[in-house]
Parts: sequence; C-alpha cells; structure tokens
Amino acid sequence: MTVTLAVDCMGGDHGPAVVVPAVFDFLRRDETAQAILVGRVDALKPHLAAGASVSARWRVQAASEVVGMDEPVASAMRNKRDSSLRVMADLVKAGEADAGISAGNTGALMAISRFVLKTLPGIERPAICTILPTRRGHTYVLDLGANVDCTAEHLQQFGIMGASLVAALEQREQPSVGLLNIGEEDIKGNETVKRAAELLKTSGLNFHGNVEGNDIWEGTTDVVVCDGFVGNVVLKSSEGLAQMISAGLKEEFSRNFITRLAALAALPVIQAFKRRFDHRSYNGAGLLGLRGVVFKSHGSADAYAFRCALERAAHAARERLPEKIAARMAAVMGAMPPAPTLCD
Repeated sequence: MTVTLAVDCMGGDHGPAVVVPAVFDFLRRDETAQAILVGRVDALKPHLAAGASVSARWRVQAASEVVGMDEPVASAMRNKRDSSLRVMADLVKAGEADAGISAGNTGALMAISRFVLKTLPGIERPAICTILPTRRGHTYVLDLGANVDCTAEHLQQFGIMGASLVAALEQREQPSVGLLNIGEEDIKGNETVKRAAELLKTSGLNFHGNVEGNDIWEGTTDVVVCDGFVGNVVLKSSEGLAQMISAGLKEEFSRNFITRLAALAALPVIQAFKRRFDHRSYNGAGLLGLRGVVFKSHGSADAYAFRCALERAAHAARERLPEKIAARMAAVMGAMPPAPTLCD
C-alpha cells in the first residue's frame, strides 16, 4: 500500500540536516512510500541533492515560518499559520498526506494537530504513546505528557487507544492493558485511579489490573496507562537511567589497562546489549485520538532514530489506526449502560 508522509523538516535540535537525509534513507528502504518535505525552501535546498535516486517520490512544500522548540503554544497557534508544523497538519487534514511527523515543539504539535484534525468521537483528549524496551520485548506507555490532569474517563480512553494501537501495529486482537499504580491491590491509589480501574474492567479490554513501576520493565502488559504527569516522569527517568548506565560502563571499562582488556573481551556482549536497548530504535510517539495519524520524534534524534519514527508513522497509516481506534471506542461506548436520567 502506498503511503505519503508529510514531514516537518524544521523541527528538532538539528532541523533539515538530520530530517532530510533520514527521509531519503526511509524512501530508499520503503519503495511504496512517498514524502512531502515541509519547511523553508532556502533551508531545505542544500540537503536535497542526496535524494536524487528517489526524486520521483518526494516533493517540497514551502512553509515560511518555524515554531521554536521553546516557543509558547499560544504564539505558535495564533501568529504562525504558515509554520512547518501547521502546514504539515493541513496536508494531513486535506488528505494529501496519510500521516504527519515532526521532531519539533511537543506542545505546539499537539495543540496544532488537535485544532486542525480534531479528535475522534468519544475521545476528549489525545494522548502521546511510545514504546519502551522490556525484558520480554517492549511495551506501550501512555500518556507521556499531553495531559497532566486526567479524569478516570480519560484514563479509560487512553487504555482503549493504546490497545487499538497494539492491535493495529502488532496484530494482537486482545493486547493486555495495565493501569500504573502504587500497588497491585484494588484498594491502592487515589480515587481517580480506582475509578479508572472500574471503568477499564467494564470496557471490554483485556484489562490485567493495576501494575507497578517495575512491571513496565518486566513487560507484564502490552499497554501501560497513566496520566501525563506520571508518564513523562517515567519516560525522562528511564532515559536518564540509561544514560547513567552507559556512561558508568564506559568509565569503568576505560579505568586502566586491565579494564580495557576486559572491555575488548566483552565487546560482543556490549554491542548486543546496545542493539537490544538502543533507545533510537524506539523513537516515534503517536498522538492518539486524532482524526489523522501524527507522530512525534524525539527532538535530539539522529538520522537513524528519525528514520525509525518515519517507519512507525507509515505503519500506523497503512493500518488505518484512527479508524480502528474509532471503531473500538464506539464498541466500548455502545456496550456501556446508559447514564441515569433525572426524574422530577
């Protein structure tokens, strides 16, 4: 199936220098994909020659403005209607692109995408979902920062969207869903989490129950649901821990001649470990709940990481992810008992 991606080339820490080569690498590997490179033409032009071999499958869409990584969301929404972020979202809305992707300002990307594309029926708030490596493979975690304050109903919707994502991308009809909590027991957690657990039990999902922080890395469930405050802390903590372990190993192995010899002997194991838990391979977070496919790349992504995000977005578009989320949401809402009515 042919898929077209609209790519914001101006976002992230590196902009076109990383994004454009990543797009061309992606196109060479996926012969049924096309791309629309969105950004300032003068900034893109120096990098376009590298795409000569796939020139029939990409084009440039000019955007005269750029949303800064630290720019307030309100400013991006009101004052930059020709930004690369906005033009990218407009292309998805118009049907010229099957998915959009950016490494830019997360808040602006979410706000613009929600404003342009709108949310699916039954979804009050979109959520950011990404993959984290585990001992058993990987798990999907949401929300990762789009919604700091959530109701129990929001958490239920996150579970439905996360399960739909796993079902679409990994062909698992009944992926397991866990609710992140401070304990496995039903009595644990605040009132919002307790109520969310009750809703998830009756949602028709394969609800595992409460899971704790260590269950994320064990891979206890396919999906882990939490509010955006907790999810962002989990994500940033895991990134910091990975960096600390990597730096610590490098420091210890380079301490003296004997440790350098030990490092040489352990090199195959170290390389295999790095491949297995390379965070770049998991780059690409879906903005779930929108009437279109939008993915967020890490701002500091290199070309390999950004290509992984492009592959993830293309896969979601081919699997018609929004339609599957909408169908599952409709099924859950249809199975729920009607709300009680007030009587005189």
